[in-house]
Amino acid sequence: MENNQNKTGLTSAEMGKLWATYVGNTMGKCVLSYYLKHIDDRDIKKVLKDALSLSEGWIRNIKSIFEKEKFPIPVGFSEEDVNLDVPRLFHDEFYLHYLQYLGKAGMSIYSVAIPLVSRIDIRNLYIKGLNDTSKLLGEVNDILKEKGHLANSPYIPNPKGTDFIDKQNYLNGFVGNKRPLHGLEIAHLYGNLNNDVTSKALIIGFSQGTRNEKVRKYLERGKDINHKHIEGLSKKLSEDHLPSPTLLDHLVTTSTSAPFSDKLMVFHKIDMFSMKIREYANGASLNGRKDIGVLYARCLLDVSLYVEDGANLMIDHNWLEQPPGAPNRNQLIKEK
Repeated sequence: MENNQNKTGLTSAEMGKLWATYVGNTMGKCVLSYYLKHIDDRDIKKVLKDALSLSEGWIRNIKSIFEKEKFPIPVGFSEEDVNLDVPRLFHDEFYLHYLQYLGKAGMSIYSVAIPLVSRIDIRNLYIKGLNDTSKLLGEVNDILKEKGHLANSPYIPNPKGTDFIDKQNYLNGFVGNKRPLHGLEIAHLYGNLNNDVTSKALIIGFSQGTRNEKVRKYLERGKDINHKHIEGLSKKLSEDHLPSPTLLDHLVTTSTSAPFSDKLMVFHKIDMFSMKIREYANGASLNGRKDIGVLYARCLLDVSLYVEDGANLMIDHNWLEQPPGAPNRNQLIKEK
């Protein structure tokens, strides 16, 4: 049955997910290759090599599927998009926080793909990718913990017993007494802050190197959005006397040489902010306070507009590769 299913061609979901995974991992390969050229810590170097190996495996496996299906190989990113010989842009510790982001982004994509794809070989590919990425993320967290850099979600006391909500003011957040945050709200506020502080440090490094004025302004706008969101999310935690993750800005060096192409940097920020859309939506879905719901809605609007403007910037420079899509039936009729 597996062989028969593998001969049915690719569904739209399989095309889309494989295409996005391939392009994303070609970008990841460029970034990780540069990090490995500028690394001192042996433990961090090993986990960077493991991450690079995963990206190269994805590229190789998906390319093989595309070739068998006579599917055009996406351009993605290549050696032309990275300069390994420019000075170091980030300190070693940053690589671990970056790998945390990379792992979470990968797991999000792979876990969504598994129920959408129908071919057994492709489904197994994503199951393996999810397991491998989970293992990698565990290694990253272990190293962060060993080196004293792991930002744990805040501890709260165990409840004294079970209880049920009996008052609708449990949902309030603007007037009257606001209840303290519950565990799920804390977890997602803290997780989104982790993403934002990593994104902010990365975008600072990117903006130091670009010579394109439009790209620089776009990156600086992203940095401002990150800063705004960090302040807003941190405030919700501090109101309940809970800590927030520390900034990672100090892990960016003073180098002004760009290791990556403008195309890669803009695409990377679109990708990173697209992940924020998923993560903010997850936080909003598990939230029970109106004020936090409004905060997430504002954050979602900010990042959605930023992603759209980034796509327009890439289109202006002929950088945005078109994913596979349905045929334009109306256009086909006109071409008769």
